[in-house]
Amino acid sequence: MYSIKKICCIGAGYVGGPTMAVIAKNCPDVQVEVVDINEERINSWNNSNLENLPVFEPGLSEIINNVRGKNLFFSTSVHESIQKADMVFISVNTPIKKKGLGAGETSDLRWVESCARQISEFAEGHTIVVEKSTLPVRTAQTIKDILFSSGYAKNKSFSVLSNPEFLAEGTAIKDLENPDRVLIGGEDEEAMKSLNDIYLNWIPQQKIILTNLWSSELSKLSANAFLAQRISSINSISAICEVTGADIKEVASAIGKDTRIGSKFLKAGPGFGGSCFKKDILNLVYLAKYFGLDEVADFWRNVVKINSWQQRRIYEVIVQKLFGNVADKKIAILGFAFKENTNDTREAPSIEICKNLLNEGAYLSIHDFKVSKETVERDLVNNSLDSVNNSEIYKLNWEYQPNLYEAIYDSDAAILLTEWEDYKEIDWVKVSSNVRNPFWIFDTRSILKEKDINKLGINLWQLGNGNNK
Repeated sequence: MYSIKKICCIGAGYVGGPTMAVIAKNCPDVQVEVVDINEERINSWNNSNLENLPVFEPGLSEIINNVRGKNLFFSTSVHESIQKADMVFISVNTPIKKKGLGAGETSDLRWVESCARQISEFAEGHTIVVEKSTLPVRTAQTIKDILFSSGYAKNKSFSVLSNPEFLAEGTAIKDLENPDRVLIGGEDEEAMKSLNDIYLNWIPQQKIILTNLWSSELSKLSANAFLAQRISSINSISAICEVTGADIKEVASAIGKDTRIGSKFLKAGPGFGGSCFKKDILNLVYLAKYFGLDEVADFWRNVVKINSWQQRRIYEVIVQKLFGNVADKKIAILGFAFKENTNDTREAPSIEICKNLLNEGAYLSIHDFKVSKETVERDLVNNSLDSVNNSEIYKLNWEYQPNLYEAIYDSDAAILLTEWEDYKEIDWVKVSSNVRNPFWIFDTRSILKEKDINKLGINLWQLGNGNNK
């Protein structure tokens, strides 16, 4: 078995940072270094103010505070860290390709390929390379081809493993400390045992599953696709509830009591977000099409279509309820992150809903407890693929408002998009005398009590509520 004393993780994002922090906490004899070429991000990880970490996860700052500088380090010294490491985790971003072959469906692997080339060049002796990023099936073969065919590979050797993450943002630390399962895929049994033994420091053996490389890669994509499919399924039922008089919360509760189905991921909302669900489904679509399985591709593509349709449907309801016109109307956006307890906005439903409202001429006052103004600006303006004219609209017709009540005051409507606990405690009595009339609340998370709002003379629309006016 290979001795693991030093671990290098390439990529200091939402997966790399928390995962390595938990490994460092539970493996005090192992030196863990997280490296990234983004100097600003590394500086944030090293910031003495733990409130300014680049990733917000409940419980993360406490772990960082206890292990950073002891056996957990953050650095831009990528080559030096690879050179010293016995095991290198690849945990870089793998977004969907925007152009070229497979555009809009398959992952852009340029950063994974770059990592493999750097490992091939700078690693010394035997190095275990671990796929941690969510990757299309058989990406490990690409990594192996680069490692074993490079001219730098003399007097060095490699083992390639797949160890996908199964983290839910907002509960990532809990998921890492007490996971449902840990998946290790590979061909080198000694390398697999080395990684297995790292996890044994805090995870029982019965939770660690050993597979071949391809099963491990496909399991990750499939798990995310199945979870996303449940969200699209319940969201499609929410629309039926609204036109039939049913209540989506009651329907979901009844469905969830069936032990064959279970209650998780049956909460209706504005759609799934995050870095993985859409990307992983589209990777399955691309894989199915590649092998001529068109019916399979169509099935999974429709899961994504329902998700986009739900966001469009909510936007259309808002415009309809505001007399078919939102031009020059102030709308408070409550929550920009794709879910509570995270500052991640990747694929957040808020982005498309906000863009559609801006295109209609609305003025948006955007509030979130953890998402920064810079992130909102990036998502609405800098990452926009819309026309130049629309980009100007996205720049001018919104504000970032750190004060929750200031965001709502003097507005025509408030849209609840993220289920932050504090939104459940808003003093609507206080709000009701400081908003325009008629005032609407669009509760896409169904977190408000209908009777309390109606008493105030405020109009309430709740997703999947058959009592909507």
